[in-house]
Amino acid sequence: MTREETQALIQEVLEVYPEKAKKDRAKHLAVNDPSVEQSKKCITSNRKSQPGVMTIRGCAYAGSKGVVWGPVKDMVHISHGPVGCGQYSRAGRRNYYTGMTGVNTFGTMNFTSDFQEKDIVFGGDKKLDKMLDEIEQLFPLAKGVTVQSECPIGLIGDDIESVSKKKTKDLDKPVIPVRCEGFRGVSQSLGHHIANDAIRDHVVHNRDNDNSFEVGPYDVAIIGDYNIGGDAWSSRILLEEMGLRVVAQWSGDGTLSEMELTPKVKLNLIHCYRSMNYISRHMEERYGVPWMEYNLFGPTKIAESLRKIAEFFDETIQANAEQVIAKYQAEYDAVIAKYRPRLEGKKVMLYVGGLRPRHIVGAYEDLGMEVVGTGYEFAHNDDYDRTMKEMADSTLLYDDVTGYEFEEFTKRVKPDLVGSGIKEKYIFQKMGVPFRQMHSWDYSGPYHGYDGFAIFARDMDMTINNPCWNSMQAPWLKPAAGEGEAPMAASA
Repeated sequence: MTREETQALIQEVLEVYPEKAKKDRAKHLAVNDPSVEQSKKCITSNRKSQPGVMTIRGCAYAGSKGVVWGPVKDMVHISHGPVGCGQYSRAGRRNYYTGMTGVNTFGTMNFTSDFQEKDIVFGGDKKLDKMLDEIEQLFPLAKGVTVQSECPIGLIGDDIESVSKKKTKDLDKPVIPVRCEGFRGVSQSLGHHIANDAIRDHVVHNRDNDNSFEVGPYDVAIIGDYNIGGDAWSSRILLEEMGLRVVAQWSGDGTLSEMELTPKVKLNLIHCYRSMNYISRHMEERYGVPWMEYNLFGPTKIAESLRKIAEFFDETIQANAEQVIAKYQAEYDAVIAKYRPRLEGKKVMLYVGGLRPRHIVGAYEDLGMEVVGTGYEFAHNDDYDRTMKEMADSTLLYDDVTGYEFEEFTKRVKPDLVGSGIKEKYIFQKMGVPFRQMHSWDYSGPYHGYDGFAIFARDMDMTINNPCWNSMQAPWLKPAAGEGEAPMAASA
């Protein structure tokens, strides 16, 4: 689409709104211009969602418990409040980990204080105190506990800080209060920030005066990789083959000890900038540990990132990086040779969170596909600053897109594939549009690294070229009213 066509599309979709809502939503929809240095000149983000529309965002609790803290495997994470929030967020993101669940790892378990009406009336501090004692009795190998506040905790004014401070002394292990009530902020993004602040206040300084850990010249930490489908493992392989020592990875398959050791590394490598830039900036300011973003989606971006990381170290690591890239060339060339002819020219629309609306673009392009629309659930302007440079001119950009807008954009842009979340998945599939759930890889993965690229390519081909779509029709292919109905191989 040309710039004029994309702008006309935006205006057409906005027409359905009342004037006030139209004016607000217009700020969140834009036509990409890679030459713009500051995205705030053309798109607004990190604002309260428009009342009355179907937003796809999550809450602060989701950002803290579901993203940052939840995957830390050797700690128990209490969903403090009614049972629903903890149950809904339990194990849904497929944060893989090693260990024996219920003994020394607890990632897929749901710990909840199960608030009832009497707890709302009389408060839940005593219940929390008792629960922490029970956790210590039942799961003594847990290295610590976090208290993830749900909405009622903030509304009734429970003092989780004092309970946590008392139980830290009683149990002789950290009990960390996290004020991530769901109503705080405009999206899950504030939950990331709150969780980062809790790590800053309760974790990263714990071993400042402990010199028992032997540091090395090539120590790095992987931060903001949640090991969805094994992503962190497939990334770690490449870094270690370069000669780097991965001292910590969090929070996917991460431990409390690794988080405490992170300030001792030479370089922090950030995968998800949005959710972990806060703690990385803190470690740079307090400990002088620099940080660097990296992207291991698709061979082009993998090679760029490995070389960028290697530049921070000496010639030995730089030479090793080239060897690693060369080692896997035959493998990824074979993947491209197999799948690119089947996917060449296919159009993709993305709407995800965190980093994926820009990071995955290179992997699609390696397969000859074109990303024609992209946007974020909870981005800030610095995310769009990065995204606009990755996207082609005139690409459709949408921030906190509403359900109506996303469907209408899809009907008019006519992509061959939509990549978004679980709430959107079945809507688009029923519309006859091939869809991949790109929050948790649709129960597949990993997608990071060279091993992950082969799985990514297979999954995109399997989705787009699946014969089931011959039995359905996208809305723009259905005959107009009064015309004869086209035959269909199957009915809904």
